[in-house]
Amino acid sequence: MTQLTKGAQAALLAAIVGALCLLLEGVAPWLVQFPKAWVLPATDWVGAGVEWFLLLIKPAARAFSALLFYPMEAASAALNQTPWPLLIAAATALGWMLGGLRMALMALVGLGFVLASGYWSEGMNTLALVAVSVPLALLIGGGIGILANEYPRIRGPVQATLDVMQTVPTFAYLTPLLVLFGFGPVVGLIASAIYAAPPMARNVLLGLQRVEPEIKEAAVMSGGTRLQQLFQCEIPSAGRQIMVGVNQCLMAALSMVIIAAVIGGFDDIGWEVLLTMRKAQFGQSLLAGLVIVIFAILIDRMSGTLTEDRRHRHDPRVAWAILGLGVLASVLFWGSLGSAEDYTLFNPVADRVDAGLSAFTTANAAALTALKNNVMFYVLLPLRIGLDQAVLPFTWGFAWTPAMSAALFAAGAALGLLCAWRGHLALGLMILIAAGMLETGISQLPWPFVLAGAGALAWVAAGRGLALLTVVLLTTILVSGLWERALLSLYLSGAAVFACTLLGGGIGLASALSPTVWRVVRPICDMLQTIPLFVFLIPVLMVFQIGEFSAFLAIIAYAIVPMIRYTRHGLTETPAEMIEAATASGATRWQMLRDVRAPYAAPSILLGLNQTILYAFAMLVIAALIGTTGLGQSIYLALGKADVGLGISAGAAMAILALIADRIVQGFAEDRRRALGL
Repeated sequence: MTQLTKGAQAALLAAIVGALCLLLEGVAPWLVQFPKAWVLPATDWVGAGVEWFLLLIKPAARAFSALLFYPMEAASAALNQTPWPLLIAAATALGWMLGGLRMALMALVGLGFVLASGYWSEGMNTLALVAVSVPLALLIGGGIGILANEYPRIRGPVQATLDVMQTVPTFAYLTPLLVLFGFGPVVGLIASAIYAAPPMARNVLLGLQRVEPEIKEAAVMSGGTRLQQLFQCEIPSAGRQIMVGVNQCLMAALSMVIIAAVIGGFDDIGWEVLLTMRKAQFGQSLLAGLVIVIFAILIDRMSGTLTEDRRHRHDPRVAWAILGLGVLASVLFWGSLGSAEDYTLFNPVADRVDAGLSAFTTANAAALTALKNNVMFYVLLPLRIGLDQAVLPFTWGFAWTPAMSAALFAAGAALGLLCAWRGHLALGLMILIAAGMLETGISQLPWPFVLAGAGALAWVAAGRGLALLTVVLLTTILVSGLWERALLSLYLSGAAVFACTLLGGGIGLASALSPTVWRVVRPICDMLQTIPLFVFLIPVLMVFQIGEFSAFLAIIAYAIVPMIRYTRHGLTETPAEMIEAATASGATRWQMLRDVRAPYAAPSILLGLNQTILYAFAMLVIAALIGTTGLGQSIYLALGKADVGLGISAGAAMAILALIADRIVQGFAEDRRRALGL
């Protein structure tokens, strides 16, 4: 008898558990619905424990908050009181030094747009928060990275902590910080520093680990102390990787400053975006969002040049001349410059956007409503609650009957038997499981089936250790009373990831096959990766208003880029010798793609899927602002009520889901790399 593969064993276990739950639902309803009597008051315990700890350190935290208030105010005053021609000239001169004429023009045009938008003061306040939070994040992250490098024993716990920090949703940071530091802009500053520190720590650690052994040996042989070896030899040698960390730290800080505007109450761009969104002033909201995009692009491009091995040196005299022109303009036209707030050239454009949007939505109301309703009634709703409950005369035109359920399972079983007969037992069982999930709905899945299925999948991906960890972590969500909300989050993020996989994979494939397509797609991907999360909500709200469909589209827009990039990268990086061997054997272009490029690209594509999953979970919490349910909504509600227990518990539950998905996909990617001998 042929021994079952690991995949077949895992699928068989999940299928048996799922079938038993459905068959015994009538006599043992607790197999489907976890009894409330079994739920532990974990949220209350977490809230009481954290609040006790926060009250203990609250005096020191408030003192630290008061201390940070002064540099933030100083930075804000310096940026707001400096004449705008001088600031634009300084940014243009910096752009010239870092990237030449192209980057200088980018800075000039970008800041010119900020000035003309009427959001100059708000923009400077945002930059003031970034200017203070980034050095703090660099200091914290750099210190953590150096400590983890110097003391290998703490390296594992540090990396696990960084994993948790980067998978915990951004809003979850704000609830305990609100209790600890109070309401105000300093909370955003501290949240930005905490959120931006992990990328710096990771890159410092990675850079120091990659220092060539010869460099370390030379430093030791020269008789230097350990501090001299570290700061005079190893850190300079790791400079490029550390500058990558600086770039990511800057982008993370800017992204978090916008999110922290929810509780900051500071007159910055984030607050303007939130305020105009709430007032349904989508033209102004889009205008403020474009200011954020410009800041993100300028910061990304300028700091990105510091990671290059060889940067072209540009004549510093040109930079000094540009700066001199800025000083001259400020002095000569001091009295006639006017306030930066007076320059509102784009307000008529924003008004026309609102008018045009109203006209567009009115003219196309039927088509837009049909699109939204069709996706909701025929895709999202069945995925969430299952065909058994979603198929109704009101939506589908007929009612779902037990005979239809039997037919669905029979079709799944027949297709599964066909796959098994052809030697693909695991695939056949997965088809049968998929039929059951489609009939039941993701949010209605029996909890033993989810635990068994996730544990079995983790076992196939990375062995018993990950399987045990997966079951234990999911059980903590189950007994904490957050299970239903976790499944709702899993449903929406899963649907978005599936859409990103199909659409992003297709675009990545087209980009790999056609350089012309990639030339069109690449700048769009660059733009999407520099847009802060908040801004993705604006265009979907403008067209589809508040609702789950708008959140679904926003998640796709944010999470699709990694799938496109990694798919294209994997398909274009096939070794030349493999291509030559396939060509010599007479393979067609399709055979080359299917049998050579795609298998070799599998690890890269799986890595793209991994990043897409993490991006989807990150965006899920932001999407709670426009009408999602699940853990994201719980985190947002906890923030409004300052409910530390609910905020941390829901944030931890979402981090658990992201962490499990991350480890499972990484396991499959590592397995593919081993199979390819990489």
